[in-house]
Amino acid sequence: MKTIDYYFSLLSPFTYLAGLELESIARDHNLAIAYKPMNIGEVFGQTGAVMPKDRHWSRQEYRLQELQRISEAQNMPINLKPAHWPTDVTFASSVLIAAANAGKEVGPFVHALLKAVWSDEKDIGDMSTVIAIANDFDINVDELSIDSPDAPTAFQANTREAIESGVFGSPFYILDGQRFWGQDRLPWLRRTVETSSDSN
Repeated sequence: MKTIDYYFSLLSPFTYLAGLELESIARDHNLAIAYKPMNIGEVFGQTGAVMPKDRHWSRQEYRLQELQRISEAQNMPINLKPAHWPTDVTFASSVLIAAANAGKEVGPFVHALLKAVWSDEKDIGDMSTVIAIANDFDINVDELSIDSPDAPTAFQANTREAIESGVFGSPFYILDGQRFWGQDRLPWLRRTVETSSDSN
């Protein structure tokens, strides 16, 4: 079974607006997904990108307009200036990694964490908030090895791996060496998968 390497930040509004389309593509074509949350600030710093707050006003305004357009087109409510953004996502990312390592289906959990930031005005930097969201998906944080090297260390390793793999934004998808950046590239990812399937 082929695997889509999915690099993303739990602070990214464009990742939130991707919804569960990636999971749909994987399900339709019998693909696995390797969920790889990363530190977007470090990725930006190492790849020449600028954090939103430091961009020219024209880029900042365009970003907000684009997010609003996508939100309306997909009927996904978004708060363009969420109360708890940015926040520390190390714990949330570690829970996600540990849950995936434990064999949990984490796609809906990832989306719920993103929705918490960009729609529900919740702070996923708060441990109790993350635990409550995890419980909604039958993920018991107490049963996961959050404090083991496999979780926080993996978050750092994902970030290094992302940079080494040519990732420079979120969401970012890699399949068979083909890189796709942004939720608006998901149709191209689907097309690539379908074309590859047709040729086999």
